[in-house]
Amino acid sequence: MAAGDVITPELAQEIACDIGRITGFNVLITDREAVVIGCGDIGRLGTINEASYEVLRTRRPATHTADQARRLSGVLSGMSLPITVGTEAVGTVCLTGDPDEVRRFGLVVQRQTEILLEEAALLRSRLLHERAVDDCVRDIALYDPEVVDSETVEGRLAELGLDPRLPRTAVVLQVQAGEVSRMSLMRTVREVFGGGQDVAGELAAGRYAVLRAATDGLVERCTALVERVRERHGLDARAGTGEPGRGVAGMHDSYRDAAMALRTGLRLEPGRRVFTVTELRVPQLVAAVRQERARYAAVLLTGMREREDWPVLRETLVAWAECGFHLLRTAERLGVHRNTLLYRLTKIEELSGRGAREPRTAMALYLACLADLL
Repeated sequence: MAAGDVITPELAQEIACDIGRITGFNVLITDREAVVIGCGDIGRLGTINEASYEVLRTRRPATHTADQARRLSGVLSGMSLPITVGTEAVGTVCLTGDPDEVRRFGLVVQRQTEILLEEAALLRSRLLHERAVDDCVRDIALYDPEVVDSETVEGRLAELGLDPRLPRTAVVLQVQAGEVSRMSLMRTVREVFGGGQDVAGELAAGRYAVLRAATDGLVERCTALVERVRERHGLDARAGTGEPGRGVAGMHDSYRDAAMALRTGLRLEPGRRVFTVTELRVPQLVAAVRQERARYAAVLLTGMREREDWPVLRETLVAWAECGFHLLRTAERLGVHRNTLLYRLTKIEELSGRGAREPRTAMALYLACLADLL
């Protein structure tokens, strides 16, 4: 980005008015063509300040008495100074008043204007970089080899200083709507996932993705991030993680798994904050069978889904399977007495006409419960 691109009329007007209020002088700013683009006297906007031609050419300050100013177009008595960003003169800043008076403030005003422009250039460069990162993360999340080839996406990663050959694990973060800036939230994300080869970006409002180049302590980092978002920003957040994927297609699959883990985990265990696809492969498979899922659940769960206590019976079947059909472990997970669990299992068998204590049948009922939940 050229340095001169930073001195926009909006920014020039803001700087001219701010410095004018501080110094008490009328401040005028021109672009590199000596056209006035910022001034306390808005009637001078768009006019030519003829004195600025020489200042821009020599890059040296110049003062103008009232007599000298009268011989120049659009010039009042005062002082004109070049605005330099990097090695380039991008405009001038002029103070109107007695030359001896304004000379005392000239260098300070000149340097302050240059600092403000340098900061604006840095901010714009950072925003452009952030946009490039967001676009790259979205390219991977939405990757379709029929639309874009992987080499193009890998090239964008390389332009950001990221090695496209490294395997990365996707994390999808979902944050409830709230009054927090994107930059502030991304700063929090990068504090937790700050590896040199990690990349994090915004997918949509309240939805972010991280492509983590290392797999160590991934769940712990996600837990820490969710807690930090709550403590620092006062927002509820949930996260889902995939498994490592190499190349654009592999990272895309990892992203899809992380998004599925988040979506499915929230439905199965709404009280949790972090979900991993490793724990949810079976629900993922059930969720993938869209057309048959409803019919499968309806057939196996006939006689139970219509009852008021169905949520309790379903919870029992899910815990029974996930605890390996072990009475004590299941009772402990459900927080009930062993006899209560036995009563529920007997009731399930009576209602369904199926042997819930026979592992193969119990597993079929478990899959039907997942289908019902999903």
